[in-house]
Amino acid sequence: MLEIINQFLETLLRRNLRVAAFSYFCQMVDYLVVGLGLAGTSFCETLYKNNSSFVVFNDNSQTSSLVAGGLYNPVILKRFTLSWNAKEQLAAANNFYADLEHRLETTFDYQLPVLRRFVSHEEQNLWFEASDKPHLKDYLSTKVVSNENSEITAKHGYGQVLHTGRLDTVKLLSAYTNWLIKEGLLKPRTFDHTELEINKEFFRYKDFRVKHIVFAEGYGLKQNPFFKYLPMQGSKGEYLIIRSKRLKEINVVKSSIFLIPLGDDLYKVGATYNRHDKTNLSSANAKQELLRKLKDLINCDFEVVDQLAGIRPTVKDRRPLVGEH
Repeated sequence: MLEIINQFLETLLRRNLRVAAFSYFCQMVDYLVVGLGLAGTSFCETLYKNNSSFVVFNDNSQTSSLVAGGLYNPVILKRFTLSWNAKEQLAAANNFYADLEHRLETTFDYQLPVLRRFVSHEEQNLWFEASDKPHLKDYLSTKVVSNENSEITAKHGYGQVLHTGRLDTVKLLSAYTNWLIKEGLLKPRTFDHTELEINKEFFRYKDFRVKHIVFAEGYGLKQNPFFKYLPMQGSKGEYLIIRSKRLKEINVVKSSIFLIPLGDDLYKVGATYNRHDKTNLSSANAKQELLRKLKDLINCDFEVVDQLAGIRPTVKDRRPLVGEH
């Protein structure tokens, strides 16, 4: 009997030692964030500002934030309507990115005019009607901007959208990734949902115990067993990067496509919308579509130097998917 009691006590001791060892080696953090696009980066920076501890898992499988044109523009230019919560979002974004630029000691937010090309006098009239509306008057200039670039076809001129600009998303995400690496907060690997242990008071994942897990996976949410039921549609977008020494355009020009100056005679041209192809591979059809629309806008020589593709995490009502499982 004594031998059995000793074995039992020895077993308890071993178990307690294992628990103590796990507690010693297992790091406790407030948040585990999965995904490091614009949404994941914004969330992590908010955690940092509020002194919450966190760790990030990211495998670079989703490319939409890197591929994106990066334009912020309060007006839907196809229909001359205000974007959802445009005033509030612009105010928050401007302050947020200015603070982040200062902290990371880099520049990635550039104020750029967005010019909407008019194809007829009727479109000019529709623009002026929209600019008279109280909720749009702060964002639509009432002056017709004449086209002074002979390499662009815009005989009816442009309407200028106010309070616009461009984020260099590649530069932003690169700078933030480097900071996370320096701080030891980034795990560059795929999050394995099957290894997540759910307890009443905390989650356990590999070497971490966490209070909260936030999935900022973009279209990768469709592979997430906890949230894949959500009505995310996804829309593939493709851009071309072109070089033209003659074009010399410094404004963003919007026609059936966007023409976005990048500097050094480079321009980003896009984008396409494809709800059926859900791969990050560039396609010949998208290239031909963009070239056809570009040639309708400019009349100078250019060369295509790159083609980019990514899946936007789109939903039917254009609203964010935010909530707790």
